[in-house]
Amino acid sequence: MTRILDRLVARSFLKLFLAFVLGAPLLFILGDATENLDRYLDRGLPLGQVLLSYAFQYPQFVFWSFPIAALLATVFTLQPMTVHREVMASKAGGISFHRLTLPLYVLGLVFTVVGLGISEVVPRATQISAELREDRERRQSWRGSFVYLTDAGESLMARRLDVPDRRMLGVVLFREPGPNGDPALHIIAEVGLWEEGPDGNGHWEFFDGQRRELHADGTETLQQFESLVYEDLAEDPSQLVQTVLDEDEMTRGELSALAERVIRSGGDADRLLVKREQRIAIPIATLIIILFGAPLATSSKRGGAAFGIGVSLGTTILYLMLFRVFGSAGYAGALDPFLAAWIPNLIFFVAGLILTLRVRT
Repeated sequence: MTRILDRLVARSFLKLFLAFVLGAPLLFILGDATENLDRYLDRGLPLGQVLLSYAFQYPQFVFWSFPIAALLATVFTLQPMTVHREVMASKAGGISFHRLTLPLYVLGLVFTVVGLGISEVVPRATQISAELREDRERRQSWRGSFVYLTDAGESLMARRLDVPDRRMLGVVLFREPGPNGDPALHIIAEVGLWEEGPDGNGHWEFFDGQRRELHADGTETLQQFESLVYEDLAEDPSQLVQTVLDEDEMTRGELSALAERVIRSGGDADRLLVKREQRIAIPIATLIIILFGAPLATSSKRGGAAFGIGVSLGTTILYLMLFRVFGSAGYAGALDPFLAAWIPNLIFFVAGLILTLRVRT
């Protein structure tokens, strides 16, 4: 009997979750297209290109829908079972409420892992979507006359960079004196080539130039070179040619790297850090929302679909409100970025535990 109930609960939850998580993004797309239609027409974008851009943005809408879909699926799985006395019959047969809802938590854990995986795919798809709608410049294979602040805090300038050839021309690199007495470094080279290593890592090699070090005591060291391997510059050509991205177009690793760069430059990286933590908080909210919604769905034996809709809408609005309020506090620096991203989940987790402990098993 237990296995039959497990299959019944899991099948009902799975059907509802997939219907909501795959259907809700269509509403997001419809709303976004209605709002931005005039802008697309002004740019003269073909209909096929706009539709393709929304196909690439679809994973982002799916990612946002995970917690909401989990709540709706949980409520509309358990609430009808409560109304039709199936939960009561299960308890009478020796199956506790916690055992009855176990398949929901297992599926919630599975979809949490899926959501974490989607969170790493979404930024690249969103970037392509922005390029198709001309919200962002298309990725180029070259870049001319640019200045770049490296992850190591160095200033890199080049006359031209060709990604396919992995070559820079007219290279100038400057590093300020370090806090431990490291000398200032100034490198000038005619050519720079990116050498890919067997392990996927690589380094830059400069040709026909000079390396000058300025020490704290005023002495200077000058070295003319035909070839110089410089491993401190870790960015490959594709990273150097990359234009400035929106936070939604960056992976967690890229958000972390950019945040560190902003902090080194004396800027405010709170928004980037909050966005980074939210990439994990949103998928994990899928499991937490199930913990909250399961006992809530059995709190009333009347109301039918209207009760389920009311509970789902009220909880969704509350979660989104907390998500935005604490997120904004994190952006402004009024709250630690980690807390700003995780407090909504913590509130629902504690509320879910209390409701679970109070439910009759």
